[in-house]
Amino acid sequence: MGFVQPREPEFDSQAWPSLPYAERLRLMCHTWAMQGFGAPGVAYLFYLVKLLLFVGGFLAFALTTDEVGGITAIGSWWSRPEIFAKAVLWSLIYEALGLGCGSGPLTGRYSPPITAFRAFLRVGGVRLPPWPRVPMTSGSRRTVVDVGLYGALLLLTLRALVAGDPLGSRWIVAPIIVVMVLAGLRDRTVFLAGRSEHYLLAAFVLLFPSNLFAGEQAVQAALWFWAATSKLNHHFPNVIAVMLSNNPLFRSRRLRRLLYRDFPNDLRGSTGAAWVAHLATALEYGAPLVLVFAPSGPLRTLTLVAIVGFHLTILTSFPLGVPLEWNLFFIYSAVVLFGQHGDVRIWDLSNPLLIAVLIVCLVVIPAYGNVRPDRVSFLPAMRYYAGNWATGTWLLRPGCLDRIEQALPCAAATPAHQLERLGGDGDLTVALGRGQAFRAMHLHGRALAALLPMAADGVVLDSRHTDPATQLDPAEIELIDGEMVAGMVLGWNFGDGHLHDERFLAILQERCEFEPGDLRAVIIEGQALGSPYLNWRLVDAADGALGSGAIAATDLLGLQPWDATALDVGIERHER
Repeated sequence: MGFVQPREPEFDSQAWPSLPYAERLRLMCHTWAMQGFGAPGVAYLFYLVKLLLFVGGFLAFALTTDEVGGITAIGSWWSRPEIFAKAVLWSLIYEALGLGCGSGPLTGRYSPPITAFRAFLRVGGVRLPPWPRVPMTSGSRRTVVDVGLYGALLLLTLRALVAGDPLGSRWIVAPIIVVMVLAGLRDRTVFLAGRSEHYLLAAFVLLFPSNLFAGEQAVQAALWFWAATSKLNHHFPNVIAVMLSNNPLFRSRRLRRLLYRDFPNDLRGSTGAAWVAHLATALEYGAPLVLVFAPSGPLRTLTLVAIVGFHLTILTSFPLGVPLEWNLFFIYSAVVLFGQHGDVRIWDLSNPLLIAVLIVCLVVIPAYGNVRPDRVSFLPAMRYYAGNWATGTWLLRPGCLDRIEQALPCAAATPAHQLERLGGDGDLTVALGRGQAFRAMHLHGRALAALLPMAADGVVLDSRHTDPATQLDPAEIELIDGEMVAGMVLGWNFGDGHLHDERFLAILQERCEFEPGDLRAVIIEGQALGSPYLNWRLVDAADGALGSGAIAATDLLGLQPWDATALDVGIERHER
């Protein structure tokens, strides 16, 4: 791994673009298994600097708290209620600025690496109201009202961070919650970017100081519980293999081979990867049970050590969504809530309003989101990184991506133009190919291998199968993850396929006036809890819905990431 230049892929990159799509994908999956994203060392240095900024910012604001006694006395104040409150609020504003999840080169953001605050402070940009029928929220253009709400969120949170005692008055924290809710009703991107399902709810708990630690324990335990529940699927063993293959500290090729059943012939997750997946799920279920119900003693201490190690493993693996600071906060909050304040118990909650809100946000919404993932973002549904989320891959005719950049006030340029600004000759086709390999090596990638050629081949909806020899020539069709386009236009995305679904396509169509076939999207919805199927849709920006269907997850288990032969994609024709 070079410090400035990315690693060269393990094939002839000059001949690679002319190969059939399935062969290109196969070679890139082999490279991913041994290299991960192949990012240069400077990319990881960027994230290390961000982690230092996150910790340093927290300490700086903590020192403005009354009676802390300076940094040398940190041992006496690091777990105080006021300090924990500032950790919550600092994390909220840090994520809302776009400094945390979904930032930097590992997410396709090269220049600039952070774009959220630029988009959210720009009049005329694109916004996505979650429920446009709510009065005064319809439309897709960011107005002065939206910019004002976002600016107010930043200023109000900053005011609370420099307050001597942020818990001293509800008028310090309450306006933050009100403004974020209003901003979220106007634009769900802002609401999701702040990781509101975690930090905004944790900020709401701050309004009840007498119930603070009990309420925060409930939030923390629920996050673990639903994260574990999201892993109850066939997807997760592949996730472990893909994630560890991108770990810059996990360098041994021999150990990387052990993540797969038979490298390079069989790139399904190995039995060892499956065991790691099962242990991770068991830990996320078991840890909150022990920390909530077990008495103080060696078992709780051992469990805390295990859960801290679990989050450190995720952090050092640099998953492509880079939720690094989020995992760092998990470590801090676990030690504060269940270590230093382990004498407090969830059943100490006494405020009826707080209990009601926690039940809705920690039980009702996640439960509904797990059975109807098409209606709830994976974030408030707490369906975290388990290889099972809504995704979309776009097929564009040459020049159409540039047209999006020209027609809309984007937060960032196209990936090609971003790389040009860096002054390198970066092979964008290879860079995007790495992202396609990442997607393909998850279980839904097997479905994409069948659906993409169909989308490119005139959408043959009267046939149950597609021709696997279809080439998807990069000179004729530009393949890009919808997430990257959403990040480019909206300024932020963290793997939420609902931010680049039909509603987003309609906005682009309105402003770009694509011809039929210019832009098509293959959209795969996350698998619902208890359902055997992954539902998919094929959409043309100009013509609308072209087809839909369902694929049984078990039918994907025997396929390689590049293998689309004999796959029943369950086509249902949609008349134009």
